[in-house]
Amino acid sequence: MFIVEDLTFKYPKNKENTIKGITFEIRKGEIFGLLGPSGVGKSTTQKILTKLLDNYQGKVLYNNKDLKSYGKEFYEEIGVGFEMPVHFSKLTAYENLNFFKMLYKSHSDIDMLLKMVGLYEDKDKKVGEFSKGMKARLNFVRALINNPKILFLDEPTNGLDPKNARIVKDMIKDFKNSGGTVILTTHLMNDVDELCDKVAFMADGKIAEIDTPKNLKLKYGQRKLDIEYIQSNELIKRVFSLDNLGKNEEFINIIKHNEIVTIHSRETTLDDIFIKITGVEKNE
Repeated sequence: MFIVEDLTFKYPKNKENTIKGITFEIRKGEIFGLLGPSGVGKSTTQKILTKLLDNYQGKVLYNNKDLKSYGKEFYEEIGVGFEMPVHFSKLTAYENLNFFKMLYKSHSDIDMLLKMVGLYEDKDKKVGEFSKGMKARLNFVRALINNPKILFLDEPTNGLDPKNARIVKDMIKDFKNSGGTVILTTHLMNDVDELCDKVAFMADGKIAEIDTPKNLKLKYGQRKLDIEYIQSNELIKRVFSLDNLGKNEEFINIIKHNEIVTIHSRETTLDDIFIKITGVEKNE
């Protein structure tokens, strides 16, 4: 869907480039995570991909065609959910959605979307009376009202309780399974781990790492296994290498002859990888 090559961008009043020559691809039907601490260029990259900024250097192709060559028809194909919901607070949820619906040629079933996110019963309530979580869900629905091919989502589950966060994540998965493409920005690494096919970690205007979550965890993790077991009424803790573990007689004997309490590999988390790659601790 997108091919980005050597993308560079500088805001007019800045001395340094905000984007410093980044290259990546986003494939059709992929959930692509664009990650990193605040101020590294994620939002600027999204603004370029959504045609809000066009005075960039480098190449950006959308469906193998220069992004700059597209006109308003481009917006028919994308849905955008900003982190800070923008609604008309004195209008009802239904009135809000119908207003934005008129901006597009293609339309989704608003009633169905509202039912899916649990807002149908509140459709005639003024948005100013909505809670933060309700506004976030309405914001997500608005991103889907034009049957987009691509979703740009910024912190889509922020402010949601676990039940409603699950509903939104399942809807994102359904969108992908129906052929849609998602560009996701979030600081919630559990969402990234669950949803993303590929992630790009940004640091200081550059892409520091790009790969699948699994490959990154294998790369930055330790190939070791921790095991706790009961032996002679004592809790014993041991560490084994994962290499040739099936031929390790000591490990096999422990498994055979003792009560196992816990056993797990030392697979690192995306939170740990985030900190290591982006240098967040140094910035703090």
